[in-house]
Amino acid sequence: MADYVRGNPTGHYSPEIVAGIFMHRAVDRTTDSHPLVKQARYLFRPDYRRVAPITLDLIWDHFLSLHWSKIEPSYSLPEFVHFSRHIIEPNLSHTPEKFQELNEYLWPQQWLTRYAEKAYIGKSLNGMARRRPKLSALSGSFDDFLLQYTELEKIFFQFYPLMVDKAREQFFVRDFTIHAAE
Repeated sequence: MADYVRGNPTGHYSPEIVAGIFMHRAVDRTTDSHPLVKQARYLFRPDYRRVAPITLDLIWDHFLSLHWSKIEPSYSLPEFVHFSRHIIEPNLSHTPEKFQELNEYLWPQQWLTRYAEKAYIGKSLNGMARRRPKLSALSGSFDDFLLQYTELEKIFFQFYPLMVDKAREQFFVRDFTIHAAE
């Protein structure tokens, strides 16, 4: 949802949602400037490097979905998806319209679990390229994903724990600030 909220969300959503939006933004900023992500971008040929950040977002989702049981052994990805869906759907009417539209496809098409399939990543990149002609290079970036698969997977396992720590740090700082103010 954070990708669809512009400006300061404070006062428009509950404090928990606002904290989540700020956490998402902090993780995005860190991701975009992180040396490992920059290294991953250079695995793409020059023709596709411009769209590499978008492709990498899907690639990280691929490895997260594929390796979910190693990363989060306490509950399965289908359990997480079920839990998330039942929290999000009852509150959709209070979210941005574009996020509501996304949800029409996200759950029925099982994006989060299907991201584990390489072919589904290709299908997703092709779909984005068709919908946004300026991003037509996304289609070709899939080949670089396949060509650099092993190296991208190594980078994911170096990078992902750092992002989890960043998210925890962001949550802790916000949670501490909220409770300290009470």
